[in-house]
Amino acid sequence: MKSFLSRFKQATCAIFAGLCVTLSAEQRPNILMIIADDASRDSFGIYGSKTAQTPGFDEIAKKGVIFTQAYNCNPKCAPSRACLLTGRYSWQLEEACNHSPFLSDQWKFYPFLLEKTGYRIGYTGKGWGPGIWKGKNVGRELHLDNPAGHPFNSVTLKPPYKGISKIDYAGNFEQFLKTTPQDQPFCFWMGVKEPHRKYQRNSWKREGRDLSKISVPSYYPDNETIRGDLADYEIEVEWFDKHIVRAMKYLEAAGKLQNTLILVTSDHGMPFPRVKGQVYDDGFRVPFIARWDGKIKPNRKVTDFVTFPDFAPTLMEIAQAKTPPQMTGASFVTQLLSDKSGRIDPKRNHTLLGKERHDIGRTDDELLSVSYPVRAIRNDRFLYVRNFTPHRWPTGNPELGWRNTDGGPTKDYLTALQKDSPEYHFYQMNFGKRPAEELYDITADPDCVKNLAGDTAQAETLKSLWQQLESALKAQGDPRVLGKGDIFDYYPNSNIKNQRKIYKKPDYDPIKIFEEYQRAKK
Repeated sequence: MKSFLSRFKQATCAIFAGLCVTLSAEQRPNILMIIADDASRDSFGIYGSKTAQTPGFDEIAKKGVIFTQAYNCNPKCAPSRACLLTGRYSWQLEEACNHSPFLSDQWKFYPFLLEKTGYRIGYTGKGWGPGIWKGKNVGRELHLDNPAGHPFNSVTLKPPYKGISKIDYAGNFEQFLKTTPQDQPFCFWMGVKEPHRKYQRNSWKREGRDLSKISVPSYYPDNETIRGDLADYEIEVEWFDKHIVRAMKYLEAAGKLQNTLILVTSDHGMPFPRVKGQVYDDGFRVPFIARWDGKIKPNRKVTDFVTFPDFAPTLMEIAQAKTPPQMTGASFVTQLLSDKSGRIDPKRNHTLLGKERHDIGRTDDELLSVSYPVRAIRNDRFLYVRNFTPHRWPTGNPELGWRNTDGGPTKDYLTALQKDSPEYHFYQMNFGKRPAEELYDITADPDCVKNLAGDTAQAETLKSLWQQLESALKAQGDPRVLGKGDIFDYYPNSNIKNQRKIYKKPDYDPIKIFEEYQRAKK
């Protein structure tokens, strides 16, 4: 029986928030979001990996639903997570479209919306970030919480390798469960920081891994350096999976497995060249599975397109809470609860993608820390990419270190290639400038290495996809296609100290530059 205090709290929430539905924990499901940091879709057994051992992930998939066409909207940590938490497309998020911004308090985040309706919320590890959340409503510059919830990070462990965080993600989830009233529904974000770099180099040797079994994408040369780097990465994918296994045990021990919607995904692909931060399939097509015993029919595969802006409205609907107008994504509750596999809704046959500025280190004449604006559309067969400033370096200026690619052995190998090397085309593929338009036949070319944009046989496809993309972006109010996209160059990056260092400008002030830009536009 519910306590008087619990009933009073729920009723008060309904009166003052206007959002709450007075339902018991049994009627409103718990929500567990498990999200990896930089894990590619194909690194999990259920998606075809032959080398990474991911029994926890695969078990959830078998007892739930696998989405084969899930996308992150913008393939970098902060913007992809902003899309997921706010239910908005990246280009609708102003400063939050960029990586490492000063995040304003104008956005509503689904965990805090659910908290107003009676949910207990929390997160561990990595929530939204990197960047600075300036919450005006709390009277201080840095918010103690995170858009993902209230922090639970006190439980730690000794990691097996350098580069792995000491945060015990599953242990913190267990602590959260123990302190959550039995009659209160919860929404928890388990943000594992792996397999983000840096890795302890040659960890694969200690593990006795067989490099001959590692699959190397066609945009890399096949050698021991690359294979070893990929093997070290897979060790951290497996670390992520170990926390999934433990989290499921804690959930079951607490008696809450039956009424918990479990979602598992990653913010984008692996932290390697031409993947993380890049608008190609391996960067923005993410793993996504969901389990909800008794509600989601097990062992299903859904091919409907879903994207990160769709998550927040989905969870609001699942929690029987009012979805705010801010959320422009489309709920996929139907796809979760259907008893069918394949394409549930014929209209969910494509997705929109894009990016603006990710990391610092790209210049354009006197402008510093400028963006590399891209928009794309992906359907069942084709990926069409529009690069709006092809004169800029897509991964950042070479003399500044190609900073939109994480450091590591693969990057070191590729950037050391000289023009007279027979492998130099791999450097160009990963770090060179790109044409204004790109078109890839995903069926024949899943690695996106053969650009068909100049193929006359594909001219009509190219034209049709651009028209579809442009029309959709205009309908969404994208500043980039409305002739106002330069604003993304001016939103200040919060890492001011590092910018002053790399540009050798000790007085560089991106906040002042942005304020001057705003005044000039008035």
